[in-house]
Amino acid sequence: MKNNTINYMIKNVLILLLSLSLILFTQWVKVMKYGAKGPQITMETFLGLACLGAFAVIGLLIQKSLENCKIKFIRDFPILGWVSITSLVFCMMSNQVIKYINAVDFLSITTPILTYAGISVANRLGDLRKLSWKIAITGVFVFIGTFLGSALLAQFGLFVAGK
Repeated sequence: MKNNTINYMIKNVLILLLSLSLILFTQWVKVMKYGAKGPQITMETFLGLACLGAFAVIGLLIQKSLENCKIKFIRDFPILGWVSITSLVFCMMSNQVIKYINAVDFLSITTPILTYAGISVANRLGDLRKLSWKIAITGVFVFIGTFLGSALLAQFGLFVAGK
């Protein structure tokens, strides 16, 4: 492996470890707040975090190994796609993996991810300024459309359920 690739992997694994620590911390805060009624931290939680981390590392390795592929679609396929495919394959192969991942509270996962997304957007404010005011109008319509679409689907679901 090239020195550049090793530095890339070390940087991403450290970010991954920080993310997994934040997920565990967030779940711990929920345990402190809700006690026995909320999510608990068990050995399955740690195994679930290990599975999620392993899926991310495998996705990184797949993406790095295929970056010189001659097929453009495979070469440009995002890491998130490789991580998703990896997790799908492992979850299809073993119910135990699903059990471990279910021990990790979903909302505990979303908090660090949304924080990371906010930081990455803040680092690109200069790029957003170049897009001009039209992006704000597009964003408003996307948010309104998403909200109305979700509300209509929820109302339809309630209607079908007879509630």
